[in-house]
Order: sequence, then C-alpha cells, then structure tokens
Amino acid sequence: MISDRHAPTQQPYGTAYEQMLEKVRYEGAYPTLERADEAVRLVLAGLGRQLTGDERVDLAGCLPLEAARVLTTQIPDPRPLTGWAFVKDLAARTGASLATTRWDTGSVFSAVAAYTGPDLLTRILQQLPTGYALLFGRAELTPAA
Repeated sequence: MISDRHAPTQQPYGTAYEQMLEKVRYEGAYPTLERADEAVRLVLAGLGRQLTGDERVDLAGCLPLEAARVLTTQIPDPRPLTGWAFVKDLAARTGASLATTRWDTGSVFSAVAAYTGPDLLTRILQQLPTGYALLFGRAELTPAA
C-alpha cells in the first residue's frame, strides 16, 4: 500500500479537547484543527511557565485533560514576563512573527477565558504581570489607590 506523505496524520483528540480546538479554530480562523492544536500547545505551555499556585491548579481543573497537561508540565519561571514579553518570548521560541504570535495568543486565551469563567480569570490576571488582560480580551486591570 502506498501512503500519501502529504496527508495529515490523524490526532486522537478527546471530545472535550476537540471542542476546545474547534473554538480556537473558529476564534483564530485557522484552516485545520491541527493548526489550532499547535497554537493551543504553544500558548498554554507559555502560560504554564508564568502561572503558579491555586490559579494554576484551578485553571488546569477547568481545562480539557490534554490542555491541562500542556499547562501543568511546564516549570514556572521565577520571574514572570509581562504580557508583551510573553508574546515576544513565544515568537522567539517558534520563529513566528509577533503579529502571528499575538493572534495565536488571543485566539487561545479567548477559549481559555470561556472555560475559566470571570472570577477565576480575574484571579489569574491579578497574579500575572501587566499586559495579560488585553491578551484575554479584557480591559487592563489597575490596582485601586
């Protein structure tokens, strides 16, 4: 039997993760679930390097198992990046443009926000340095005086 080397390999996604990928694919206007999966893995791995404590545990508990694994297998960086530095770091890791990486980040964070709900998302944003609220599609939070 001759195989087509250019045919995409089928990924055995769990149903919940596949639904998450469909949301990211729709939000990001990606042509395939595989492209959405690449974006999810990149962005959640990056977020896993930034987030610690109860927020990390609670977020992992909200996400589909495959997404939670990507998040929690990362070792948190002792010096978290600002939102813009986060995007630049992801772009440097992949060689993608800043614009593409910013798009990927917003597409994935939009789906993540749908899983977390507003209260957990607020707690996550309070833990992270400035610049993440905009990536999640929210106005930047400022501490009360």
